[in-house]
Amino acid sequence: MIKEIKQGDQLLALIIPAKFDKPGISFFTPDSASQQIAYMRHPHGKVIVPHVHNPVARTVEYTMEVLFLKRGKLRVDFYSNQQEYLESFILEAGDTILLASGGHGFEVLEEIEMIEVKQGPYAGDKDKTRFAPIPANKLIIKN
Repeated sequence: MIKEIKQGDQLLALIIPAKFDKPGISFFTPDSASQQIAYMRHPHGKVIVPHVHNPVARTVEYTMEVLFLKRGKLRVDFYSNQQEYLESFILEAGDTILLASGGHGFEVLEEIEMIEVKQGPYAGDKDKTRFAPIPANKLIIKN
């Protein structure tokens, strides 16, 4: 049910469909990933023990993003690190995607509301390299 978009062994993205449903905690990323993502479903009365997070020095080389699509429909186009187009997927309301590596672009197919979470601080123009999108007649849409 979880969709992994890969180029060879490189994970480009994880798509968690709105219909994903599993009791307990399901982590989708390895402990070594600089962005962690999990799904949690607990019964009424479950207690999560209070805690604080300790300061831990971390090195983040690449920005990873998590998008929560609240409403609408969004096409995500995936590219290699060399900016070569690979394939596209359609996200619908309730879907979540972790953009882990490679390149990506978007087209809004129905008006959207979404929330983006990524590591900071934002580095401005140093943070990304923009390039031309794939022409519409060359799209390969998977789902």
